[in-house]
Amino acid sequence: MHMKGALQGLKVVELAQIMAGPTCGLLLADMGADVIKVEKFPGGDDVRNYREPSIRGESAGFMILNRNKRSLAVNLKAPGGLEVVKRLLADADVVIENYRKGALDKLGLGYDMLSKHNPRLVYCAISGYGRTGPYADKGGFDLIAQGFSGIMSITGTPGGPPVKAGTSVADINAGILAALGIVTALLARAATGRGQLVETSLMEAAIQQTYWQSAMFFATGVSPGPTGSAHALTAPYEAYATRDGWVNVGGANQNNWERIAKVIGRPELVDDVRFLTNSDRIRNLAELTPLVSEKLRERSSAEWIRDFEAAGVPVGPINRIGDMLADPQVAAREMVIEVDHPRAGRTQALGTPLKFSEGGGEVTRPAPLLGQHTREILGQLGYAAAEIAALAQGGAVFLG
Repeated sequence: MHMKGALQGLKVVELAQIMAGPTCGLLLADMGADVIKVEKFPGGDDVRNYREPSIRGESAGFMILNRNKRSLAVNLKAPGGLEVVKRLLADADVVIENYRKGALDKLGLGYDMLSKHNPRLVYCAISGYGRTGPYADKGGFDLIAQGFSGIMSITGTPGGPPVKAGTSVADINAGILAALGIVTALLARAATGRGQLVETSLMEAAIQQTYWQSAMFFATGVSPGPTGSAHALTAPYEAYATRDGWVNVGGANQNNWERIAKVIGRPELVDDVRFLTNSDRIRNLAELTPLVSEKLRERSSAEWIRDFEAAGVPVGPINRIGDMLADPQVAAREMVIEVDHPRAGRTQALGTPLKFSEGGGEVTRPAPLLGQHTREILGQLGYAAAEIAALAQGGAVFLG
């Protein structure tokens, strides 16, 4: 029996924009939930206006983060607009929001108010620093979270300036954590019948990425710094230049180190007192790296990958994004898919990283146009055609 999605029948209202909240909504939508994206009107999600790069005039970023969702465009300041959202939330299973603390409470859309009328509601709040503590009122941005969490102090090369991770790790991880929190709360609701408030923040999502480095500080009292591509706790485990490019080589244990030494034609390094154990290799990394590097430069990346793989050593190419997207393994795992968009036409997108033996994780619709489903959703909420027309004429909603 094919399962369309484990979360099918779940009504999720996404009061969020940019990346963290929409990432959460995307994951739930891919698993079958009916995710209604409430967008401000005029304008919509700010990412709609990130037109560089774009696909035939449509924001590439918006399309990849908001597939499988329906768009309801509402002006909360116009008469009737706020009432539309309140009616939408009356029987929602889940709310995702990333407003500043207190903003939705003033509109009567905070957890305390909504849960009184809908006690089964799972309300997920994603903020910059969390809803408690001295920074609770501050806004949040991925770059700021990466700096605050220490990620930028451990990224890059020794002696270089602070460097952010190339991807939005705080935003994306916050969205993943939010989705996990929501599913956990739904599981609890199945047992208790009650919803609850779930929250996370960009700060906490970024801090979670420092497991190794925080462990090192707890053990030594010393803040670790950047190590380039090298690992902080094991060696050799980093990127090496080859004759025609770069490869990653992972000597994450003693057996792999001994295999590496043999493959590069330097078996005597195994018995070198400087490199006998992993602790020795970390302590003498400045001496070890040049010895491995000079050998790797002698041959091509393809040759090294072939020989390291044959010896059982973890190894891999350092791809550009385009290289990665064209890789046959990526295709085999359906991580590049095609979606038909009403304006942009047939476009490519990333597939879902979760696979289920019973099916699920399907892409059933492209990212919506602004207000594309407003009329449909209002009809489902019980608004008559004349009422919908009046709301649109008064500027409370946009019908797409």
